[in-house]
Amino acid sequence: MGNNEQAAPYIEFEDVSKSFDSKLILDRVSFNVMPAETVCILGRSGVGKSVTLQTIMGFLKADSGRVVVAQEDITDYDEEQLEGIRKRVTMVFQNGALFDSLTVGENVAFPLREHKDLNEEQILEVTDGLLEMVGVKHMRDLMPSDLSTGMKRSVAIARALAARPECVLYDEPTTMVDPLMAQLLGDLIKRLKVQLQLTSVVVTHDMRLAKKLADRVVFLHEAKVLFFGTYPQMEKCEEPIVQEFLRLDELDSARLA
Repeated sequence: MGNNEQAAPYIEFEDVSKSFDSKLILDRVSFNVMPAETVCILGRSGVGKSVTLQTIMGFLKADSGRVVVAQEDITDYDEEQLEGIRKRVTMVFQNGALFDSLTVGENVAFPLREHKDLNEEQILEVTDGLLEMVGVKHMRDLMPSDLSTGMKRSVAIARALAARPECVLYDEPTTMVDPLMAQLLGDLIKRLKVQLQLTSVVVTHDMRLAKKLADRVVFLHEAKVLFFGTYPQMEKCEEPIVQEFLRLDELDSARLA
């Protein structure tokens, strides 16, 4: 692999715009994610953070601009071509999106059975390994309805990893969980990145999570990228909206402490 190829971003948005009806959600948004890098997308609710993830997965199409995922230009891909991309890039949804009728272990084993290249014994071994990795092995035989929101997310992460992706997208992984669980989920996402060299995109409004995880941060405001760079650079960013976001978070942290 030549140096040029090595330096190619894994994900790239080039002047991506997206509207629903007449409301502009993304306005010429540009950023990139390098292989094995974690990029956090920050901003208030409704600024297009989740739309960005859906566009990476090809669930939504950009109105204009180019979208590169897994180092392939997917802008004009059809559903069949996108299937190939979705084998390499997987998403952990906010609600966990677990199968209610399957146990925790069966949920995680599901992608392994889809691949059809492991026997039952190997599937159980890998499933246990993944559940252990995310700290919920003792819950293997429980149903999703028995789990807290945070535990469901841990299981959803294990299931996403079972598909052996190169890249994982996380949609608000710490929302609606208690501060301790939020910390555990943050530690888990960080550990997976290091151990598995995963490329990750994390949509969040949790500044502590961003500080812990982000190699770089995309800050969206009113459909535009206000800031794209490292967390320390963001702290020095003179953009008033960014500073206000950082200040509000400090107040929240002080209140929770």
